[in-house]
Amino acid sequence: MTAKILISACLLGRPVRYDGKGKPLHHPAIARWQAEGRLVGFCPEQAGGLPTPRPPAEIEGGMSGADVLAGRARVMEATGGDVSAAFIAGGRKAVEFARANGCTHALLIDGSPSCGSGFIYDGSFSGSRHPGFGVTAALMQAAGIPVYCDRDIEQLVAVLDGSA
Repeated sequence: MTAKILISACLLGRPVRYDGKGKPLHHPAIARWQAEGRLVGFCPEQAGGLPTPRPPAEIEGGMSGADVLAGRARVMEATGGDVSAAFIAGGRKAVEFARANGCTHALLIDGSPSCGSGFIYDGSFSGSRHPGFGVTAALMQAAGIPVYCDRDIEQLVAVLDGSA
């Protein structure tokens, strides 16, 4: 059976981001994997019950998704709302969805407090970022599903093509 890839729905161009837009990832591998039926799109923030559009959110205090899961940090909206529960619920649904659909890897949008895996924003809403995993990315890793960010697609191609 060919491995499937859970992909952030916004990377497929779906208008699910906080600003109501998509952020399509244009790469030959995406087109090939789509044609092969290997991509499974999912938005954990929508799955967690958040509307689109929605206020921007960041993990407070320069913390990470693992800190949110451990109760040491919260995911806060720019407007002051605590949306941690929705991010955790959506992340758990993403893992369940990935497993149910035979996804062996995840390709997630970087920077998101949900999907970020290379970097996330520091909670100050100033554009400052730091290395870290968002809530969904942390849950995927914990579930044994390797996570790649959109900038690391060549690494994922190498792994899936057996050349890594």
